[in-house]
Amino acid sequence: MATPIHVMTKSIRSILTLITLVTLNANAQYESQFMNPQNAARTHLRLNPLAWDKRLERYAMWWANQRRKDCALIHSNGPYGENLFWGSGKNWSPVQAANGWLSEARNYNYNDNACNGGERMCGHYTQIMWRETRRIGCARVLCDGGLGVFIICNYDPPGNFLGRRPY
Repeated sequence: MATPIHVMTKSIRSILTLITLVTLNANAQYESQFMNPQNAARTHLRLNPLAWDKRLERYAMWWANQRRKDCALIHSNGPYGENLFWGSGKNWSPVQAANGWLSEARNYNYNDNACNGGERMCGHYTQIMWRETRRIGCARVLCDGGLGVFIICNYDPPGNFLGRRPY
């Protein structure tokens, strides 16, 4: 006798939920590694610290799993602010990603509210430092086939609006 489709669908849903929970639990070990450097930088400018948000973490994990196949630095184009990081090999940590984004501070000119020079990046830094942002959720995955590490942080409310200063 064949198994009814609704029973198979329920089983598949249960398996996918279990995989997501295991992945999120593995990601939980990184929470402080994501938050500590970013909140330290915000504190330095007397900005409120970011709070960890499970909804944003789930969203980040969802997108990271979409990029697991190719490790491509493609934004989700979702409703949140977003910083992406890729590193070859498998040992890149959330602290290294956060510090990389924060290193863009040297490229940001507050008086001009712009990045210095034509090709220098500062948008990752300004997203972290966006005054109105209150919540953060991040994820880290190893990409298939040894393609490296994909790291993402999502921010709510988002920042980096043209013509507005981050702080």
